[in-house]
Amino acid sequence: MRRRPNPVSWFHRWRTNLIQTPVLTVVTAVYGSLALLVSLFDKSGRAQHRIAQAWARACVWIAGSHITVRGAENLRKHAVAVYAANHTSYMDTPVVFASLPFQFRILAKKELWPIAFIGWYLNRSGQIPIDTVNTHAARSSLSGGVKALRAGMPLFVFPEGGRTQTGELQPFLSGAAYLAIRAQVPLVPIALDGVYDLLPIHTHHFYPGELTLSVGEPIETRGMTVRQAEELTARLRAAIGEMLQPEAMHSAVTGREAALHADA
Repeated sequence: MRRRPNPVSWFHRWRTNLIQTPVLTVVTAVYGSLALLVSLFDKSGRAQHRIAQAWARACVWIAGSHITVRGAENLRKHAVAVYAANHTSYMDTPVVFASLPFQFRILAKKELWPIAFIGWYLNRSGQIPIDTVNTHAARSSLSGGVKALRAGMPLFVFPEGGRTQTGELQPFLSGAAYLAIRAQVPLVPIALDGVYDLLPIHTHHFYPGELTLSVGEPIETRGMTVRQAEELTARLRAAIGEMLQPEAMHSAVTGREAALHADA
């Protein structure tokens, strides 16, 4: 028997298609063009980053959600660090840009670079593309991240390498730990909750709700060697998992329900 259409799901679907997606497209084009224009004069990247933060906050607002930051004091304990978070949704990046109060660079899949406006911003603002398929190319990309850290620029990484299919934590790649150890800077765990529910991987429609970005205690790497990257990666994943409990289970369940209703 075919499931009866869910009226709430239809409301979210039509609101996304008729209002939120068109508005987000225009906002992205406007802010992207402004960032490209500013990049001709701003070599430090500060102005571009402020534009990216404004774009991110607009995206979260248009999506109908609000962000609560927990453990914000851990964001200011070190001038330079590698920040790493679970990857749950396309909206993770706006949530991170809207929440972190300082300039940073991100390691992102190279597939994003050809995308209009987003890819142009990534390229002009000095973000670091990484090849998640070719191991040798990925290690070469990480060298650029180490250079940025040593120059005093914080980095942000999604160590899962891609969005989770279920809302639950996936295995972590060791890139974030490798970067932190090579540069001898702290590794800061960040847990994103509610973002999977907002835009589940199985649908293109927004299901607004409360979003939480939790920042854990920085993990010190001084004295560690790259041979300990896997050990550090395990500590990072455990720290993020601990911050997600019991919220992670709730996010996974409600996110899957939203996706199923959207397909009904």
